[in-house]
Amino acid sequence: MLIMPSTSTAPPTTSITGVCQMRTCFYTAALLLCLSTQLSAEEKPQQQKPVATELKKTKGSFGGFGRYEFKLDGHRCILVKPETAASGKPWIWRARFFGHQPQADIGLLKKGFHVAYIEVGGLFGNPKAVERWNLFYNYLTGEHGLSGKVALEGMSRGGLIIYNWASANPEKVSCIYGDAPVCDFKSWPGYIYRRENRKKKPRGAWAACLKVYGLNQEEAMTYKGNPVDNLESLAKAGVPLLHVCGAADTVVPVSENTAVLEKRYKALGGSIKVILKDGVGHHPHSLKDPKPIIDFVLEHTAKKAAPGQKD
Repeated sequence: MLIMPSTSTAPPTTSITGVCQMRTCFYTAALLLCLSTQLSAEEKPQQQKPVATELKKTKGSFGGFGRYEFKLDGHRCILVKPETAASGKPWIWRARFFGHQPQADIGLLKKGFHVAYIEVGGLFGNPKAVERWNLFYNYLTGEHGLSGKVALEGMSRGGLIIYNWASANPEKVSCIYGDAPVCDFKSWPGYIYRRENRKKKPRGAWAACLKVYGLNQEEAMTYKGNPVDNLESLAKAGVPLLHVCGAADTVVPVSENTAVLEKRYKALGGSIKVILKDGVGHHPHSLKDPKPIIDFVLEHTAKKAAPGQKD
């Protein structure tokens, strides 16, 4: 009798050693994946909530209004509160020289505005200053419920930070009031337009400005991060501008700053009004009668603001 070989295809038997090897590979891969995930999390620093000290009311007042000082992540801050906040809790953000020629600020406080300030002195509106302003904005809108749209006010070198922050955050700006503002650090403190100073070694404010930006003089000549260079986002967002300048200003010349910015902003379709004070130099700032400034801010302040949380 002829016995034919079986044609069945039974599955091969896996040895105990093979099973152990497979399990070891599986657990090793899982461990590596876990470690990789943990390392990735460690590589990405967690954003911490800024530390703010308690608001302390200062002695005296600011034009009859309560002035409070505090520190945010170690940076000096000031907040002046109106007797009764206007609907939406509007505010004006002062850059540099807080309290100097305050007539417009006081006029807006009477209209229910808050007035705010954070110290960024010596940074000349550089990226670090912009980051600090971001921190302050988030704190005031989040913790104190101030409006999501803010009016900016910058005197002299304050022009650098108000424009640099605004160009990075155009949707958060209702309007900009610049008072003899620096719009190009090559004009002040650089003075590159003044032939006799072009070859001199940087010193004073110019040396300090170059240091915080990490530039040398040659690099500063072609730097494209000044207010006059970055107006597109503001024009696109329809942010209105007001400049008040002394026509005879030789410290921050109109021809090198406001006039350049005005021409470029209009070319982009932006709205800007310039008030020139005949025969006046860099000082005094503001206007004896601040009504045109106050009216400008009131006109362009957003009617709807971010909902308030607490104050």
